Amino acid sequence: MAKAKKTKAILCVDNDHIILGSLKIQLMQEFNDDFIIETAESGDEALEILDFLTERNINTLVVITDWLMPEMKGDELLVEINKQFPKVAKIMLSGQAEDEAIQHAFKEGNLQFFLSKPWDKKELIDKIYKSVEIMS
Repeated sequence: MAKAKKTKAILCVDNDHIILGSLKIQLMQEFNDDFIIETAESGDEALEILDFLTERNINTLVVITDWLMPEMKGDELLVEINKQFPKVAKIMLSGQAEDEAIQHAFKEGNLQFFLSKPWDKKELIDKIYKSVEIMS
């Protein structure tokens, strides 16, 4: 029997490819049967991937982003995602985010959760499930 096509995605955004690799592995261990796990190394790349997935009728349910990235900071990315893709749940995962940026992300970007690096895998998985529930 053919495997069903995955129609849901989680997008991880961080300019550190080692962090992205770790996140992807952890998320695939938990969600691989149900979700495509995508990664982007910049805000612009993340928006391109969201457009690409949307065009293919793949529903991105969660975006997990770092704050400190070149060009577009994480809070700016979340505000833009909230404008273009308001039903996407948003989690910021950062070790260096400024308080003002976090508040901006909550207020203007509809951020659901903020987690510090290094993250606890169980807590991250829990927040992903809760984010999806909140946005459903």
